[in-house]
Amino acid sequence: MSQERPRPRLALTAGEPAGVGPELLARLACIPFDAELVAITDRALLERAAARCGLDLQLIDEDAAAPPRASAVQLRVRHVPLAVDERPGHPDPRNAQHVLTTLALAADGCLDGRYDAVVTAPLQKSTINDAGIAFSGHTEFFADRAGADVVMMLASPELRVALATTHLPLAAVPAAITAPRLTRVLRLVHAELRGKFGIDAPRIAVLGLNPHAGEGGHLGREEIETIVPVMQLLRAEGMDLLGPLPADTAFVPAMRGHYDAVLAMYHDQGLPVLKAEAFDRTVNLTLGLPFIRTSVDHGTALDLAGTGRADPSSLMAAARMALELVQRARDLA
Repeated sequence: MSQERPRPRLALTAGEPAGVGPELLARLACIPFDAELVAITDRALLERAAARCGLDLQLIDEDAAAPPRASAVQLRVRHVPLAVDERPGHPDPRNAQHVLTTLALAADGCLDGRYDAVVTAPLQKSTINDAGIAFSGHTEFFADRAGADVVMMLASPELRVALATTHLPLAAVPAAITAPRLTRVLRLVHAELRGKFGIDAPRIAVLGLNPHAGEGGHLGREEIETIVPVMQLLRAEGMDLLGPLPADTAFVPAMRGHYDAVLAMYHDQGLPVLKAEAFDRTVNLTLGLPFIRTSVDHGTALDLAGTGRADPSSLMAAARMALELVQRARDLA
C-alpha cells in the first residue's frame, strides 16, 4: 500500500511591512488550500494586519502542533522580528534587513527541502536601496541566493510572457540584447515550459526590439544582426520559434493560438498587455531556480496599506499556481 504524500508546504513572505503584503497574507490564510502555509515575517505585524482586516487569525509557530479552534483561521509563522513597528503607507529603511532576511530564509528553506515553494508579496525596492543595500528585485535576489541563471515570466490563464531583460533603464536595453543573452534566455524558457508546465514541444513567439520588428532594418538593426541569427541557431536545435514579431500585433487574439509563450525584449514591452487584461489573475514566476517561486504582479500599494481593503486576488493566483507546479513536479518524480 502506497503512503499518502504529505501536503505541500508553501513559504509566504510579506514583503514591505508598510505595504499591503501583511494584509494580503492574512487574507490568503482564509482561503482553503490543499497545502500548509508558513508565513515568514514578524508575528505581531501579522496580528496587526489581521486586525485591520477584521480577521480572527490564529498564528501558530511553524513546527508546533496546531490546537483546534474552530472560530479562527490558522496560519503558521516563522518569526522574523521587525527593527521598528510598521507605519502603513510609510516604508522605513530600518526594516530593510528584515525584508531581506525573510527572503533568504524562504530561499534557503526551499533549497534544503523545508518548503516546497515560496510565494512572495510585494516589496519596496527603493526602501532597501535607501538603507544602503544594493538590491534590484526578488528575481535577482533569488538568482544570486541559489546561484542560478533565471528568467522572469508573468503568466495568466490566457498568456505567458517571459522577459529577455528585467529591471533596466530603457536606454540600457539595446546594449543588453546580445546573442549570448538571448540564446541563454530562450533555452531556459524552452526547458521550463517543458519541465514546469508539461508542454512537450513549446512554441515561443519572439518579439522584435524595435517598432515593426525593425521594418527590415529601417527602424533598427537589432533584429537583423542579433535576434534573427539566434533564432536560426535555436531552430536548428529543434526549437519552435515564431518571429521576430512586431509587439503591437503579437498579442492580438488571432495570434495567440500559434504560441505557448512570448519572449519580450524588455519589461514594459510585454507586461502592460498582460496586466491590462488579467491584472488580478497574473502571476510572476522566476524560471530557472532549483525551486518554485511565484509572486503577485503588483506593487506595495502604499495608498491602500492599513485600510484592510487590499485585493488578495493576485496573491491567491500566485499561491494556486505554486501549488499546481508543486503537484506537477511530484507527479513527474
